[in-house]
Amino acid sequence: MRQKLKNNSGKIFTIIFTIFALFLVYNLYYAPGDGIDDKFIYLLKAYGYIILFAWSILEGEAGLIMAGLLSHTGNMNLYLAIFVAGLGGFVGDQIYFYIGRFNKKYVHRKFKSQRRKFALAHILLKKYGWPIIFAQRYMYGMRTVIPISIGLTRYDAKTFAFINLISAWCWAAITILPAWYFGEQILQVIIWAKEHWYLTLSFVVIIGGGIFYYFHQVTKKSNK
Repeated sequence: MRQKLKNNSGKIFTIIFTIFALFLVYNLYYAPGDGIDDKFIYLLKAYGYIILFAWSILEGEAGLIMAGLLSHTGNMNLYLAIFVAGLGGFVGDQIYFYIGRFNKKYVHRKFKSQRRKFALAHILLKKYGWPIIFAQRYMYGMRTVIPISIGLTRYDAKTFAFINLISAWCWAAITILPAWYFGEQILQVIIWAKEHWYLTLSFVVIIGGGIFYYFHQVTKKSNK
């Protein structure tokens, strides 16, 4: 039974994520409020820490920034938000690590198109060692690949878990604290972005495209 769970950890993670997504959509649909914004804010206030934990498993800074803003407005406790977000980030990377450790065939089959990224992850781990566990949280396009890639190696699981936990809480604090401190200014920017959505969309596309292009070039070089 235990071996079956290990061998199907990737599928189990997908099922859990799907259930959470359906739960979120269902509650969002029936939440009180006129628009999607009001409904979403209601959900964050009602299930804030649960959503933050699940969001952090998926490594989303947007959820942490929202937690910082809710802490700023008094709807969340700042220290509890950091603790929960860090715990979620830790759990997420542990899941990815063990997917790599116990599901090598699944990883090679599922991530066949991302072989360049896995090659880059191995190079970074050999070159920088444990600090890459800290740095990977800020490496967009590599955040899922690196913990899976480390799991594929013989890297000690206990060492990874310890470094991962510390880095997760650091990541949560570094992201949530500025959002809490500059909450008023961020809320004003959000209002402006909603009023000028076309400029915001263009900016996001440019930044997202730049990040994609950068990592595409880096992984292309590492594959040579």
